[in-house]
Amino acid sequence: MHHDLIDGVPVIWTETPGPLEATLMFGCGVQDETFRTLGVTHLVEHLAMSTLPRLHFDHNASVSLSITDFTCTGRPEQIIDFLARVCTALTELPLERIEKEAGVLAAEGSGAADPVTGELLSIRYGTQGLGLASFSGPGADRIPLAAVRETVARHFHAGNAVLALTGPPPQGLRLPLPPGPRTARAPHPAPRRTGPSWHRADVPGPGLLLSCDLDDQAMLLATHVLCQRLTDTVRHEHGLSYDVGGSAVYVGPGRGERSVQLDVREGQEKRVAELLWQEALRLAEEEPTEAELAEEREAAREFLTDPRTLDMELCERAADLLLDETHLDAETKLAQQAEVTPAQVREAFAAAMETALLLVPFQVQQLTLGLPDRSALPAADCSGRTALPAGPQYRPPLLTRARFGAARKVRLVVNADGAWWQDEEGQVHGFPYTEVVGVEVHDDGRVLHGLGNCFVAVTPELFAGLGPALAAIDAAVPEPLRYPLSALRATG
Repeated sequence: MHHDLIDGVPVIWTETPGPLEATLMFGCGVQDETFRTLGVTHLVEHLAMSTLPRLHFDHNASVSLSITDFTCTGRPEQIIDFLARVCTALTELPLERIEKEAGVLAAEGSGAADPVTGELLSIRYGTQGLGLASFSGPGADRIPLAAVRETVARHFHAGNAVLALTGPPPQGLRLPLPPGPRTARAPHPAPRRTGPSWHRADVPGPGLLLSCDLDDQAMLLATHVLCQRLTDTVRHEHGLSYDVGGSAVYVGPGRGERSVQLDVREGQEKRVAELLWQEALRLAEEEPTEAELAEEREAAREFLTDPRTLDMELCERAADLLLDETHLDAETKLAQQAEVTPAQVREAFAAAMETALLLVPFQVQQLTLGLPDRSALPAADCSGRTALPAGPQYRPPLLTRARFGAARKVRLVVNADGAWWQDEEGQVHGFPYTEVVGVEVHDDGRVLHGLGNCFVAVTPELFAGLGPALAAIDAAVPEPLRYPLSALRATG
């Protein structure tokens, strides 16, 4: 790898086969936003890309949890032009296009993580930082203009950028970005749920989230062994799933999350979740075989020594530089994996299982699973309460109670401290006002979003006589956290 500096931007490059590829990265993403400003980085990216003319070569841009990048592939002169235009656009954003680009974002509807991993991160960290992965937020048309300007000033400058190139920098390459210091990222919020527990959500299939050190090659091998065992069991033996996948999410030095997720045949959600947990427990209790580890080492060697992965290695190195993370090259990874023993794999996975979050689709009503000590895997709730607090109570409208017997058990409490409601099954949901991250304002209702991956709908469709409740909410929640219902959200 070679290192240069152009206009204050570090440039990492190496010679690879094929045309020249460029990736201009900025150290910012969804995790740097708040619920109230969710989508602002993606909006900035769209505004910048909207300034480009029609280009006849590959180019794109994306926003992940921690990185925003602008990429292109082409001749050197095309690379030079693209990067200059992007840098110029980031310093002179066409703010008059916000309304139009907000509509484009609503149509795109993409997320920063796959649905299962995103939901698991939200359960782990709440509605903040990495936990924002599963949320759409107030809507792109409700992002304050001040948040757009602040995001550009804080993140999109030379001090917070790295350029990765698959060849030497073309002569005449310029990166006209304003100067600035490396963005000082706030520490990641502490996990709100450390596990183990199981949860239900609107997801396409079951998933498992484990906290670990992403550089721990024993844990990496353990995850690969688990995925292969699930493929053999859930797909080949039982025919219940097609795809078994895994994701890795950087949290901080020595900290990360690894997820395993499966799609599932309709009606088999519970069985697949049970098999996932069963195989995870087995790996935590029994060492993998030498043959299993040999297979995973060989798979890693084939992948990491393939010349086509040089582009990935280059971008990983650039991202690690932005995130101040130690970079392990392919040779180091393979050398470390060669030294890993079956006992170390089991030990690493058993330690990670102490943080396990199991996620299942809503179709799974009940799940009886055990922990390694044979105690029951607990089901989690969002409030930690077993009963509603004292305060004014609101019930569903009379007609709703008459038509649906279960609605007679539903209650809402809005008091001076917060809002909570009890569902048909007697479970209590809600949070104090100190944990409110956003309030969607309807003409005659409010939807409160809380820090703990929870919301409370205080609307006349669900509850009657809400006048005092709405007044209490508006008096308690700061005005900057309130926003009108997005005009881009489907209501039909």
